[in-house]
Amino acid sequence: MNYSQASLLKILFLLFLAVTTAMACTGARGTAANDHRGPRGTATDDNRVPRSDAMAGSDTVYKSGEHHSGDRPAYLLFNGKGEPVGYGALLQAALKSDIILFGELHNSPIAHWMRLELARDLHSGSRRPLVIGMEMFEADQQILLDEYLSGVIRRQNFEQEARLWNNYATDYRPLVEFARESGIPVIATNIPRRYASLIYHQGPDSLARLSREARQWMAPLPIPVDLELPGYKRIHEAAMHHGGAYLAHSQAAKDATMAHFIMKQHEGARPRPVRTLHANGTYHSDNYEGIYWYLRHYRFKGTIMTVSTSQQGELPPAGEPLPEDHPQIGRADFLLMVPERMTRTH
Repeated sequence: MNYSQASLLKILFLLFLAVTTAMACTGARGTAANDHRGPRGTATDDNRVPRSDAMAGSDTVYKSGEHHSGDRPAYLLFNGKGEPVGYGALLQAALKSDIILFGELHNSPIAHWMRLELARDLHSGSRRPLVIGMEMFEADQQILLDEYLSGVIRRQNFEQEARLWNNYATDYRPLVEFARESGIPVIATNIPRRYASLIYHQGPDSLARLSREARQWMAPLPIPVDLELPGYKRIHEAAMHHGGAYLAHSQAAKDATMAHFIMKQHEGARPRPVRTLHANGTYHSDNYEGIYWYLRHYRFKGTIMTVSTSQQGELPPAGEPLPEDHPQIGRADFLLMVPERMTRTH
């Protein structure tokens, strides 16, 4: 071996020693960093997730499997038995129904959005003509609705002359505009409020004094009222303490009139069947009372599906059934539950 070869071997040997020394030091530091020991010197089971920049400065470190920072669902859906279901189950049931009574909370954006989505899917997913009925329009406004939907009058004129609810622009205009763009009839189903007020102050017999023209905007007289139905019974008993002897009768007149105009639309469409998606306050169809009860009283033989919207202080864990004693179970065919803290439209 000459001098050059010996020098080269010496250099390679020194490089090898430097590399192995550096690796040993790094390993020692890594072991010390990962050796989290408890107060008695035993290694702890450290399952903590890595801290991101967003977590820097926070004292809270969540272990894997914990859900403190999990999703915040905007709604949950259940069937009438309290079993969790998805939107697809709601849609499929609606496609098999003649009438869908979509019970809303009037200031719930989730209910308004879901009903609009359901209307779109019912229209596009079936050859059966869709009709939209709305509690928010009184029967004597039908001519205004028809003129606007057919393009005879402008939106400005329609909205100035119609007796619109305060939240019309945010909650009901999207549904009406969808119907207008799609050629879907919208039916004003509610009794004019002046006649509901007349019943409240003077009793149901006061309607007999109205003209034949006026009586065309309500259910056929006399309107039967079963004060033993739990919903009406609660209203009647509560109102009696405040001088409202006829409040339940006024409510029943609204329910009966809505049922009457829904049925009238179905009868007028024969022999070609239609499907009605009806927007109403959830108390008008909960527990298969109200509109539902009057539809059956007027001998509607078709299928009716109900949806009930409610606000919940705490939504149950996603994917789990409701407790057997939950008060919403049995209230409708589908239960739409929204967090109580959800923002409201008004």
